[in-house]
Amino acid sequence: MRVLGGDFGSQHLWFDQRVLDRYREAPGSKVIRTNTVGRVRSSEGWSLDFGIGEGEEVIHATALELSQRLPLTERTHWAQHVLTPPVSHTFLTMRLSAGACLDDGDLRDW
Repeated sequence: MRVLGGDFGSQHLWFDQRVLDRYREAPGSKVIRTNTVGRVRSSEGWSLDFGIGEGEEVIHATALELSQRLPLTERTHWAQHVLTPPVSHTFLTMRLSAGACLDDGDLRDW
């Protein structure tokens, strides 16, 4: 409900956990965790907390923290590991292209 109320800092983004490999291998950087949360601490002085999804293949963090804590030089790396859940490509096209008119089949009750 917070996101719907305008608190976009509550919006989470999901990433393949392999985004962390870069920091596991970098001298001076460290990745630590509990069972369900973790933190990456860079040798450059920044850190980012994240959640660990069931199965440990996916991690997530809020868009606000990503924008505030990730340096510009790291954002492309994280963007390369972002995961997108299954979506309606038609709906996205309708929202991203003003005036888009798409035939997506007959209307019916659901």
